[in-house]
Amino acid sequence: MQISSRFTIAIHIFSCINTFRDEYKITSNFLAMSIQVNPVIIRKLLGQLKDAGLIEIKRGSGGASLAKKTREITLLDIFNAVESLDDGRLFHFHENPNPDCPIGKSIHPVLDSRLEQIQRAMEKEMQSITLEDIFKDIAKYTKKTLPLNQV
Repeated sequence: MQISSRFTIAIHIFSCINTFRDEYKITSNFLAMSIQVNPVIIRKLLGQLKDAGLIEIKRGSGGASLAKKTREITLLDIFNAVESLDDGRLFHFHENPNPDCPIGKSIHPVLDSRLEQIQRAMEKEMQSITLEDIFKDIAKYTKKTLPLNQV
């Protein structure tokens, strides 16, 4: 199992919006240069983030901006906006284990609750980390104080 790069690209998008908002118009082309992916991918993610109410996009001279305070946006919010989970489940279980096999008939009862427990733990941890936390850490690496969006 591997979570797609959409999640980390979305965090990169937020970081660019926050860091460069006073210097540049934040467009899909601008973001694509920093992230080094096709602007079409960026536009799709921007649309998902906008639909989730996490960013605003102003046509013309506006570009993208954060729709909420940085301490109000969690990694879980971002994950839920850009990752599509089958029925809200992180783990995809094989559909038809053999009911005549002792393992096949017992694998779901054994694993289902454990996998749900793992997902809840991951979601709880993601809920505890905000964009403000991420931006503070980025400031350490860039050796400059980055403005925090205080919408």
